[in-house]
Amino acid sequence: MAAGGDGGGREAACGHDSYRSPLASRYASPEMCFVFSDRYKFRTWRQLWLWLAEAEQTLGLPITDEQIQEMKSNLDNIDFKMAAEEEKQLRHDVMAHVHTFAHCCPKAAGIIHLGATSCYVGDNTDLIILRNAFDLLLPKLARVISRLADFAKERADLPTLGFTHFQPAQLTTVGKRCCLWIQDLCMDLQNLKRVRDDLRFRGVKGTTGTQASFLQLFEGDDQKVEQLDKMVTEKAGFKRAFIITGQTYTRKIDIEVLSVLASLGASVHKICTDIRLLASLKELEEPFEKQQIGSSAMPYKRNPMRSERCCSLARHLMTLVMDPLQTASVQWFERTLDDSANRRMCLAEAFLTADTILNTLQNISEGLVVYPRVIERRIRQELPFMATESIIMAMVKAGGNRQVRRFLEEEVHPLLRPYESVMKVKAELCL
Repeated sequence: MAAGGDGGGREAACGHDSYRSPLASRYASPEMCFVFSDRYKFRTWRQLWLWLAEAEQTLGLPITDEQIQEMKSNLDNIDFKMAAEEEKQLRHDVMAHVHTFAHCCPKAAGIIHLGATSCYVGDNTDLIILRNAFDLLLPKLARVISRLADFAKERADLPTLGFTHFQPAQLTTVGKRCCLWIQDLCMDLQNLKRVRDDLRFRGVKGTTGTQASFLQLFEGDDQKVEQLDKMVTEKAGFKRAFIITGQTYTRKIDIEVLSVLASLGASVHKICTDIRLLASLKELEEPFEKQQIGSSAMPYKRNPMRSERCCSLARHLMTLVMDPLQTASVQWFERTLDDSANRRMCLAEAFLTADTILNTLQNISEGLVVYPRVIERRIRQELPFMATESIIMAMVKAGGNRQVRRFLEEEVHPLLRPYESVMKVKAELCL
């Protein structure tokens, strides 16, 4: 993600002889992988250089239509091998791509990146990518909520035993329990939408956020510099840009982004843990396909592997927020480059992980299987014990004191005596 002299890049080897992140090779959707791909990133860099040149031309800098057209014609003509060789020599990723773009745009070479700093393309591209990644996640989350809402309506009147402390409590319904999941996801939907809509463009700010280089280009005309910032912001599709920046946009934005994704991870982990526990009780199952194998050794097993995958990845997602928290806290003055390598990993991984768990949770929610007879049998086993609360309330209404030991011993316990054998068997089974 990051840019600005972090010259550690090299072309990753492909195939079976080199490590690849399972998030990209195994789990995340092609559309989310593309948003975080090198092609999308560096194509956006070129688009930003074009927008800057167009705006500078409009405001009177000596940039020709021919130069603009040459840049437009080569937005997708990216020589990745040349860029890698340039970066190896220069140890600077942005300048490597400036040279690579200039190589195929010889007439425009002199005005590419005019007045800009590395973070003009690096940070602005990151913000575009974050916005577009949110745009992929939001409808997926909404779709999961819709599927679960359908399930909740269908099972709204099916009684089931509620659990507190994972101990039998009072009755609820299968649909009502599902509404607990839906409510958390609705909060996540609101939070993701809020953070997405609050994203602002870094804009055209110069090396330390003072716009000094652009003031020099426009001979001190601060109105033109403000217009330049506004024009490029609008071209990028943002309604607002930061008024204040250092060299980078504030890294607290990354904290907000990963915080809402971590919160989504917590919601999904809770949902899928509930499903795993219910699967163990044989009351509810995630989809289990005809040819699916639950265990290589135990053919009778029906492991909730999709829910387990969601929990596994959700734990990873929840931990990623620690990266931007620590990064933001150590950004000295206008910026330090120790944010770069970290951000390349944590931002992409957070969105690819969130994408994976939402895709998987949709699959689960569309195929949940309920076993009403098992649920009914468990309710019948627990009914005598659930009745005690109603009995106590009725006796208190009749004048008894629920806190008096004698009342419990003389009035309540005799009512339970016929069920002592059942309670004993249950206790032995638990042991």
